[in-house]
Parts: sequence; C-alpha cells; structure tokens
Amino acid sequence: MLTFDQMKELILLVAGHRLGGLEVREADFHFRVSAQADAAAPAASALPAPTLVAAAPAADAATPAPPAAAPAPEPEPEPPGHVITSPIVGTFYSAPSPDAEPYVSIGDRVQKGQVVCIIEAMKLMNEIESDVSGVVQKIYPENAQPIEFGEPLFSVKNN
Repeated sequence: MLTFDQMKELILLVAGHRLGGLEVREADFHFRVSAQADAAAPAASALPAPTLVAAAPAADAATPAPPAAAPAPEPEPEPPGHVITSPIVGTFYSAPSPDAEPYVSIGDRVQKGQVVCIIEAMKLMNEIESDVSGVVQKIYPENAQPIEFGEPLFSVKNN
C-alpha cells in the first residue's frame, strides 16, 4: 500500500510531466490518477490538472465509488490546415537565442524546408523545418515548454 506522501508524489508527477494518467496496483490496493485540462486556463496552454479517480483497497467492496468527474469542456476547434508535429521529445524554442526574434509568428508565410523552431534534446539543438508551404495559423507550445514526440507544434494553412 502507498503512503500519503507517495500518492502525493505520483499526483505531482502526473501534473508536472503532462502525463495522461498513472495507475498503481499492489495485491489488494488500487490507485489511479488521471489528468484533465483545467477549464479556467486557455486550451492552448493548459497543463493537465490531476484528479484522483480511485484510491481504495480493491478487496473492500463496501466502500462507495467516488462521484463521477464532470465532463471535460469541449476542445477548441482546430484551425484548418496542416499540423507540423514534433519529431522528438525535448524542449521547444521559438527563436535561436533568448534575445533573438522568433523563427515564425502567426500570420507569417513559410516555405517547405524553412526552419520554424528548435527542439533541444539531450543538450543538442535540433532545427525543425516546415514540411509544407503556407501561412502559420497557430503556434501550439509556449517558448521553453517541454514537448513530447508527435505533439503539435504549428498549424500551417496550405496555399
């Protein structure tokens, strides 16, 4: 069985690393945490807020289940166009250095092969190029935000 401090650490781990959830099963104990976006924060920058789904010994059938969580808010409609996704796990940087202008901004025209950002992974700076030509409609991550493989970076309207 997990201690309260261990449970607290797992909840913070889910929130801090943008995990979808976490589940621990030990003999007659079951602990599950799932994350959902905070409704008060903007959808583009919302970090998952941990919610405790269940934390009770599995063998104790008399324990009532926790109330169902409120339904998640409707996601913001995605802009039409091509989505450039992250090819690696790392940290997103919109500019080549902290004092430089960003590679691209919303409304900028980009060409196929043009560098649109940098992703730092294992102390290496990887230039990410656009795989289409068009106009940048949306920039998903904030500067210096950790990102996962396949996470959307930009939405580009093809022309």
